[in-house]
Amino acid sequence: MPVTDDEIREKYLERAIRELNALTRELQACPHCPRGNLAPVLGSGHPQADIMLLKHSPLPSEIEEGVAFYGRSGGALMKSLKRLGIDPLAVYGTLCVKCPVADPSLADPACLARIVDELAIVAPRIVVVMGLDALAVLNDADVPLSRRVEPTFGAIQRFTPSSQALVVPNIDDSLDEEDAKREFWTAFRVLGDWYADLPPY
Repeated sequence: MPVTDDEIREKYLERAIRELNALTRELQACPHCPRGNLAPVLGSGHPQADIMLLKHSPLPSEIEEGVAFYGRSGGALMKSLKRLGIDPLAVYGTLCVKCPVADPSLADPACLARIVDELAIVAPRIVVVMGLDALAVLNDADVPLSRRVEPTFGAIQRFTPSSQALVVPNIDDSLDEEDAKREFWTAFRVLGDWYADLPPY
């Protein structure tokens, strides 16, 4: 009996879940960053999301929960996604610096390089890069077949042959001041048009 498309998708999803679980175990056992007894801050969302949100480093609320985009920025993003008509189940959010170190510059380069593994597992159609620090990490990562992403807010750019990138201001810096909110929203709402143009499969 031939294998159906649904069965194939299910197998890919199972593999992505296995690989993300293995990456989580590696992160939890990683001895490289000086994080003491604090746990790493893990990515969350759909293991095969169309959209990957990439932020540079965690805030205290994210460190406390051990989950990227937990707290105010996560709440603001959920409202923004809803306003744009984007299904939150199509999104995966993660950080470049996964360890709660006192200064993000103390993060081990090998740990920063794990973003390459995460991109390979999730295989998003677009990476929303939040802020210039996250963009620097992404451009320095050895992502196969990738092009350099320019620091232009609100412009969809080709990233790899199978994915694009959208650079927006860092959400964490955009929550308290009206001009910063407006600048973030102007760049981020481009994602709504991109999502609306996705083919229905």
